[in-house]
Amino acid sequence: MSMKGKLLVIGFGPGSFEHITQRAREAIQESDVIIGYNTYVDLIRGLLTNQEIVRTGMTEEVSRAREAVRQAELGKKVAVISSGDAGVYGMAGLVYEVLIEKGWTEAAGVEIEVIPGISAINSCASLLGAPVMHDACTISLSDHLTPWTVIEKRVEAAASADFVIALYNPRSGRRTRQIVETQRILLKYRSPDTPVGLVKSAYRDREHVVLTTLASMLEHDIGMLTTVIIGNSTTFLYDGKMITPRGYQRKYTLHTDEQALKPHERLRNEAEPWSLNAQEEGLESEEVEAQATNPAELAAEALQLLSVKGLASATQQALPQQPAVRSKTVSIFEIGVSPGIANKKFSARQMGLLAELAGEQGELEYTPHHQVILRVPTDDAQTIVARLKQHSLLVFPIGDTVQIKACDFCNLEKDEAIPVAEQLNLMFGGRQAPKEIKVGVNGCGMACYGAVMEDIGIVYRKGGYDLFLGGKQIGRNAHAGQSAAEGIPAERIVETVEAVLQEFTEKGHPGERFHKFFKRVGHVAGFNYKEYIAPVAVDAVCGD
Repeated sequence: MSMKGKLLVIGFGPGSFEHITQRAREAIQESDVIIGYNTYVDLIRGLLTNQEIVRTGMTEEVSRAREAVRQAELGKKVAVISSGDAGVYGMAGLVYEVLIEKGWTEAAGVEIEVIPGISAINSCASLLGAPVMHDACTISLSDHLTPWTVIEKRVEAAASADFVIALYNPRSGRRTRQIVETQRILLKYRSPDTPVGLVKSAYRDREHVVLTTLASMLEHDIGMLTTVIIGNSTTFLYDGKMITPRGYQRKYTLHTDEQALKPHERLRNEAEPWSLNAQEEGLESEEVEAQATNPAELAAEALQLLSVKGLASATQQALPQQPAVRSKTVSIFEIGVSPGIANKKFSARQMGLLAELAGEQGELEYTPHHQVILRVPTDDAQTIVARLKQHSLLVFPIGDTVQIKACDFCNLEKDEAIPVAEQLNLMFGGRQAPKEIKVGVNGCGMACYGAVMEDIGIVYRKGGYDLFLGGKQIGRNAHAGQSAAEGIPAERIVETVEAVLQEFTEKGHPGERFHKFFKRVGHVAGFNYKEYIAPVAVDAVCGD
């Protein structure tokens, strides 16, 4: 084995074997170690031989990149795999960032090769027809690493510039509002009838393709495995296909083999008066405007040419005949609502108010955290919050904030810790954080509410509070937080939690979960991190 290792950052396309490039296959086979998200490893299992496999969960990208670099520095050939293209929301950039953090240079460091694959915009477009024949862009709606205000500006810019738009990561179990807000922005610039394609699991076993419109797209199932392709103002539907004209009919005659424009004439300014060259040559702006065709007319011309050949169909009814209409819309207001930190019982009046505020347009979502999430289209959020508070309801912002959770203290009978839970909420509830962070409070040593599984867990026992840090509720490696301290006096527990939250707020990376932050920095507010060791699963052999 060479003393100088190599990193192979591989994009293997949508997941089907026939769409994996030859170079990607070769790179996988020549590697000593394969590192990837669990699902990705499963998708390429048929190409694996005797390589060492390092599998991680969905949110473990940094761990994967760091482990890949470590293994390569030991002299191994390491394949870091991504679906689609490794350089499009894949692992390529992160691997480079980790290398740069370590002072890597191409001359002296490990070798790195990025191997391209078919990105989702391309694989999904091929199943829809030809929706990306003109200028297009990709936008990820995940705001775990990118502020929503930035994403919102990008959607607005792409919509106003009439790009075909491919939305990646459009919705997840926790991120439901972003796709709604994106539709709202797009409807300001595009007709409600604009064609939209929804492709789930392209070229995989559970592939599902839906053609719909911008107005109706949220009526269909959209999740993390879905790519949403939104047409521009010229995109039309024909015989179950989504097509965006390139503009050839402006200049050429599509229904005849012989062109009016000869080869030597095709690049003349007179043949393309809309071009920059033509305008610089001094053509009158009025002439340019008269000869240029607006996007809606361009699409209509394309269908007219199909009609000449007897190919036009009912597709025409899906084509907007007028320029995009700016629809008057309002924002979706989202807020968590609870009857109290300790009290878990909504009154009939409170439930009635929630139903009234939701109305026909809004929705109510029950969560396992003793909250109801209220989503309602409105431009007057302050009035809604005021009415909720008038009915003695607590309100909580949704997003990357501090969330205080608590048990019901055995129906308020074990009430010693209630003042602490309420003080924590009063001081820290709703405070901005790098990532959503939950503080759980249990009112007795039974800890039946599961506070120990939260980012910060507090369990009251006679004589003081036990503190747990770095719990992880979900995923294959879900685990309780480590015991950080026992018997913290009541007068010190709030300031202790404050110190932990303050350090996380100041030093945490955007989108970084607390348990990862704790592991990265090694110590928080005087508490040292201890590596979580997963229990070993033993298959017991039973018999006579």
